Amino acid sequence: MEQITIKPTIQKGNKKVMNAWAFYDWANSVYPLVITTAIFPIFYEKYAVHTTEMINGEEVKFVFFMGFKLINTALISILTASYFLILVVLLPVLTGIADAAGSKKNFLRFFAYLGSFSCMSLYFFDKDYLEWSMLSFTLAGVGFWSSLVFYNAYLPEIAEEKDHDKLSAKGFSMGYIGSVILLISCLVGIMAFEVDVRICFIATGIWWFGFSHVTFSQLPNTRTSSPFSIKENIIKGFHEINNVWRQVRQTVRLKRYLAAFFVYSMAVQTIMIMAVYFGSKEIAWSTEQEAQTGLIISVVLIQLIAIPGAIGLSRLSGIIGNIKALGLVVSIWIIICVSAFMVHTPIHFYIIAGFVGLVMGGIQSLSRSTYSKFIPQDTKDTASFFSFYDIAEKMGIVVGMFSYGFIEQLTGSMRNSIVSLVVFFSIGLILLFFVPKEERKLS
Repeated sequence: MEQITIKPTIQKGNKKVMNAWAFYDWANSVYPLVITTAIFPIFYEKYAVHTTEMINGEEVKFVFFMGFKLINTALISILTASYFLILVVLLPVLTGIADAAGSKKNFLRFFAYLGSFSCMSLYFFDKDYLEWSMLSFTLAGVGFWSSLVFYNAYLPEIAEEKDHDKLSAKGFSMGYIGSVILLISCLVGIMAFEVDVRICFIATGIWWFGFSHVTFSQLPNTRTSSPFSIKENIIKGFHEINNVWRQVRQTVRLKRYLAAFFVYSMAVQTIMIMAVYFGSKEIAWSTEQEAQTGLIISVVLIQLIAIPGAIGLSRLSGIIGNIKALGLVVSIWIIICVSAFMVHTPIHFYIIAGFVGLVMGGIQSLSRSTYSKFIPQDTKDTASFFSFYDIAEKMGIVVGMFSYGFIEQLTGSMRNSIVSLVVFFSIGLILLFFVPKEERKLS
């Protein structure tokens, strides 16, 4: 008997649904702030040390991981690149299945749960069992980045094209506000009440898990009338991916934009992941306490400035267009990277952090909304289309993080790794010049 598919119509512009969608940024943004950027990096860089050596007059910290002796921060770079490579292979299949089976929300929920519970399990982080501890770190990242694919795929389904930039910026802004609230609460607990820093990892998981249900309660989902068939939906999943890939290859603007995004995203995501590690190791703090306080201040500064940055770039794109606005912000990133190479003092690090905040939220928000505008507006395969966006982002992270970690491992200094970031931004900027203003299809 032929399967009958029930696909409820999603009404674009529903304020309740759009607000609930944006609220997932509030829920999940505590992961990149607390785990990727602020508290966990400081904890890890100080705690995860098995031996130290003097290289070029500086103390370098090493760990033993699966029989290899690695600089502790280089391990983070290489491990992050490795699990992103796995996601590049896995996610296109999952998004194809999600589109074919009408189950984007189920996948979003699964990966949100995986990420949030993995954050909680970081409470048991132990350098003597580093392989198991880093598994929790890895699964938290897999949960976060995978959930974003299905989350982003809802944007063109629930909002009109004219609202994409504004709604995307709203989501990022909510994320910055919510994550700062949790970060400050954690800092108060650590500094005023001497709470174990590992409690912050539990709090991050609980926040993510709890607030994500606001989103789950409102987001629509499509369902099929027949029982779920793994084999049948895997086949459909591959068919969806092949169909989307064919459309991407035939569409000039979309293809060229993905190429540009792939390259400049290498640098953006690497900076976001490694900024605190750089500040901890390359800035001349007078004491360890000043270093910890200074890094936290820098992170909060970045988050707060990122809010007007995201909103401001969204408005600027409405005046000069998305591609020109992205070109401007990528140019600013190049200046930031060149400046960071020469930064050694805390005050200069704060200034750099302020400029990073100004462009960080804007480039993420505008990149997402620009892509949502470029995909065919009548498509039903939004998760599959966003899987290609996600592949570009994750492959960029793989190349960026591996390059960053490899150069540090080779030279013993993170400062040398900045050169690769300047190259990535410069190539991405050049590629943006070749994105046509109007869509063209190859004959």
